[in-house]
Amino acid sequence: MFRPALMAAAVAAALSAAPVHALDVKSFAADVSPCADFYDYVNGPWVAATELPADRSRIGSFDALRVANDRLLSDALAELIAKPKLQTTPGLKQVAAYYASGMDQAAIEAQGLKPVQPLLDRIQAMKSVEDLPAVMAQLARVGIAAPVGEFVRADPKNTRVNVLTLAQSGLGLPDRDDYFKDTDIAKKLREAYRLYAQRLLSSAGFAATPQTLDALIGFESQLAEATKPRAALRDPLASYNPMTTPELAGKAPGLAWDAYLKALTRSDTRPGGVERLIVAQPEFMQRVALMSEHIPLATWQTYLRLRVLDNSANRLPKAFADAHFDYYGATISGLQARSPRNEEVILLIGGRTGGSPLGLALGELFVSKAFSPEAQRRATLLIGDVKAAMHTRIENLTWMSPETKVKALEKLAAMQPKIGAPEKWPQYVGLALQPKDFAGNQLRAASWYHEEQIKDLDRPTDRTRWTMAPYIVNAQAGGLNEITFPAGILQPPFFDAKADDAVNYGGIGMVIGHEIVHHFDDRGRQFDSIGSLNDWWTASDAENYKSRADRVVALYESYEPVPGTRINGRLTLGENISDMAGMPIAFDALQNALKRTGKTDKIDGFSQEQRFFLSNAMVWRNKSREAALLNQLRTDPHSPGKYRVLAPMSNMTAFSQAFNCKSGDAMVAADPIKVW
Repeated sequence: MFRPALMAAAVAAALSAAPVHALDVKSFAADVSPCADFYDYVNGPWVAATELPADRSRIGSFDALRVANDRLLSDALAELIAKPKLQTTPGLKQVAAYYASGMDQAAIEAQGLKPVQPLLDRIQAMKSVEDLPAVMAQLARVGIAAPVGEFVRADPKNTRVNVLTLAQSGLGLPDRDDYFKDTDIAKKLREAYRLYAQRLLSSAGFAATPQTLDALIGFESQLAEATKPRAALRDPLASYNPMTTPELAGKAPGLAWDAYLKALTRSDTRPGGVERLIVAQPEFMQRVALMSEHIPLATWQTYLRLRVLDNSANRLPKAFADAHFDYYGATISGLQARSPRNEEVILLIGGRTGGSPLGLALGELFVSKAFSPEAQRRATLLIGDVKAAMHTRIENLTWMSPETKVKALEKLAAMQPKIGAPEKWPQYVGLALQPKDFAGNQLRAASWYHEEQIKDLDRPTDRTRWTMAPYIVNAQAGGLNEITFPAGILQPPFFDAKADDAVNYGGIGMVIGHEIVHHFDDRGRQFDSIGSLNDWWTASDAENYKSRADRVVALYESYEPVPGTRINGRLTLGENISDMAGMPIAFDALQNALKRTGKTDKIDGFSQEQRFFLSNAMVWRNKSREAALLNQLRTDPHSPGKYRVLAPMSNMTAFSQAFNCKSGDAMVAADPIKVW
């Protein structure tokens, strides 16, 4: 996925202003050569002059557009609430009630723990660990992974059918290594998490003694030991472990998995239980089962209570929400203040990617305000151009055999684009949200979504379904050989139906190339034309690819964004390959577009080729707090924005030609890396 000196008031104004449609050529550095550091040439003066507002961990092109989209949504939601007659669809009715409940902070205080009390009471009522499967399933049904995550998706080796998957989850620290490392960051995080747990538990009236917290941290440390590192999770074959329920019970003895799965998957139309499932990390399930036998019930109860409270903390009264912000916002992201309430509530409803139960309802509202048929038409044309450029790239590869090229071109041709928004919106049958119960609405929405997923177990895969909300400023390469470009990112500065081609191809065009290449990155290349995990490579072609991928790893690991902390080349490999190949493909697509239109004149003194690279560099303009940057480097598969400019451009001959860079310049790689 894709997931100025200004005073604070001026920064706020910059955030609130509509995104700039043209290139901000006056902001470029006069004292930096494009061939020395292109990111600093384009963005250096802006970065130096920008002050981060107290409530932002990062500010930049993505963030400014997200704020603009959130503002549009909050205005539209306020209108929906004030004029109920505008709530003309089930989605609009549900999201209006949800938003109203989030904005009513007096009602949140009055509700107290009432929304989560039934879950806390069920945990309190446990008599022995024999009750654990039923309680774990009850929590999972409302979106709480404690400690097992579960979801229904297309079977990775047969994407025509849906299957239940169990996966590792349930840790409170950002990364499994944070439980063991002796670094200053890890120590600080452990101390902050311990305090967070103490605040939540004590605010809810539960014991939070040093002994209780010691047992809790010890419990999670045992889970962390069995948790695979993030980089290892990128291997799809290692995460594909199909089993029957008896086979799972045999491989992970100690927990009544049959009882857990029956309670998890029961519904009005099915008795519960599954004949076959995928276990992503069997070793983790073994550890959970072992801990169910050997960890005291009281420690399990403390852990489960904390997971319930953590899941809802930022929707509960102030004592819980403040504790949540102090841990996740201040400690992990370095924030000094909370975001405006309207932004916060929209994030809590839609999530980071809009894949939450009500994300599409927010998208329905957004699209009605901010996406035109002309934008749809031009975006479709862009995707066609970039796909055609990728087709030519594959045909011209010198290191790939004809046999593998046929399969690669077949996959490219079958790739399904999703642009703007879905044709049909969810009807939310069976969901009834309340205007004055924010935390309760979260649980109701999660329960409804779980029921919808369980229904999918009895249905073939729906390839028309959207898993990303249309208002999100991001794009996605889905698991069914699809690429999604929501209306939220089809806005300036990424895309403007009125802008010149160079700006659009450098912005959204490169994003399109990036998402296409995701299906051919080190992980995506292992899936076939219908998105099934199926090796279509010859052995020699696979080795040639891996050697190129290893060079990408080494390149990014040479970058040190924070002294002492380098980019994790393995964790970020898929995103980096998609940048390294996506940019040249988008550039090729621009050349084809320019031939079609014949428009080659300079604008603002820059050629079309130069404007392509300038546009792309401005897309990645950002400034982050060090705490947020460090957390990104440790846990995020995306490299920081600066290196998403430097690495691909310095390995492109077209870039050095556009700016007359010479051999020996920092922006000219001695031995350029070409993956595709």
